[in-house]
Formats: sequence, structure tokens, C-alpha cells
Amino acid sequence: MGRTKFDFEGETVIVTGGSSGIGRAIALEFGRAGATVLNADIRATSKDVDAQTPTHEAIEADGGTAEFVETDVSDPDALAAVVERAEEIGVDGQNSTARRTSSPGVDVMVNNAGVFVREEMLDVSIDDFEFIHDINSKGVFCGCQVAGQAMKDRGEGGVIINTASISSTHAQKNQVPYDSTKGAIRMITRGAALEFAEHDVRVNAVAPGHIATEFGAGAEKKEQAVVADDLVKPIPLDRPGYPEDVAPAVLFLASDQAGYVTGETMYVDGGWQVF
Repeated sequence: MGRTKFDFEGETVIVTGGSSGIGRAIALEFGRAGATVLNADIRATSKDVDAQTPTHEAIEADGGTAEFVETDVSDPDALAAVVERAEEIGVDGQNSTARRTSSPGVDVMVNNAGVFVREEMLDVSIDDFEFIHDINSKGVFCGCQVAGQAMKDRGEGGVIINTASISSTHAQKNQVPYDSTKGAIRMITRGAALEFAEHDVRVNAVAPGHIATEFGAGAEKKEQAVVADDLVKPIPLDRPGYPEDVAPAVLFLASDQAGYVTGETMYVDGGWQVF
């Protein structure tokens, strides 16, 4: 089987929710590919029991360039501040020697941060519903908005990638609040792709399936949770998914190889949604 080596040398990438799980895997993969990575998360410490080193420190230990920016994605001003930091990095010259673009700023925005609620619809409080939408759907909307504006102003294009889910199109029991946010993310992706195309900004989404992370399960139960879901509906590739399965799909969508792809949602689910 062939292997692909991505090159993002000289580019600045923001990953929201990059401290743990899928976001961490994405950030680390961009770091290995030469990008300067900004981890925009509410905390630097990881929820992953096997990831004691913060993401930005792990990238730097591997020879890359990264930093942590404390960010609440439900706050548009906080997201705008991360984008501004990406511009400052280029001005400071930290990654200017190999930049492919002529001016500093965010080249790739990955709106990945999210939370999960599993509860029967009749028991969901309005506070819980608003909380998950503030982070998941509002966070992605605002992330697209601030990054899209910055990319338009810079006039050199860019890429935005959102983390959707199999829940974007497939309802799952006791997940109405979560499913509704992921359905919104799919349509935000399509609408933003349509509006930003004239500015040479591509917008796509990845839709992970049942990925073995601490997200919504707890560290000691992450694989068991995938297996339990597998008993309800088999995964054709016959194994759990892992964050490292999702990250390469994100890098592909961010790369020039996907230069004619926009408005799409790429499923990374082991074939779960095909039947």
C-alpha cells in the first residue's frame, strides 16, 4: 500500500480542541508535516491517559513549532484572538522563512472542539441543549466566520475544516442534542463553502464514526464503548477507529491534493454509515 507524506512547511494551522482525542492527533500530524500549530483549547492538559505531555510541547519535542492559546470556542472574541495570534506569529518571523504565502496569517483552520451529551430527549434540559450548541455548532460557525474573514482580508485563500460526525446524517438513540449540532455543522460547512469559494477559501468537514477516545466515554471505557456500539450495528472494517485514522483525512482535505474539493463531508467511520 502506498504512503502519503504531507508538507505544510511554513503554514500556520489552528486546531480547536487540540489537547485531546481527535484534535490532538490532528495537531500532532500537522506538526510532523512542518506546520506551525496553534492549539486553541480550554485547557492545555490532555484528557487522554496516554498523553501526559501537552500537545504543543509534544510537537516542539519532535522538532516542530507550536503553542497553546487558551480558547473558549463559544466566545467569538476568543476565536478572533487565536486568528490574530496566527497573524502575529508570521510578523514575529517564527515561521516566515519557508512561508508559501506572502503575508502572515492562518492558512488552515480546523474547527474541531466539541462536547457530548447522551440523554433521553424528554430528560434534556434547555441549559444542556444550549450548552452543547454553544460549543459544537456556534463554535464551528464562529470559527468559520473569523477565519473566513481573515482569509478574505489577506487575499491569499485558505482552508477551513470542520469536525462533523456520522451523527450529521444518522440519528442515534439518546443523542438528539449532539446529533442536531452535528447536522448543523454539516450545513454550516456547505453554506460556508458556497460563500467563501470566490475568495479561494475551501471549506470541508470530516465525519468520524465510533472513534475510541475519551470523548463521552472515559479513558478506561473508550474501546469498550466502540465495541458496545458495534454490537448494535457492525463496523464493516471490523475494528474500532482511532484518532490517528481521522487526522490524515484532515491533512488531505487541507492539502493541495484536495484543491478541487469544497463543501464535502468525508466519512471516516470504517464503513459504518454505508448500510
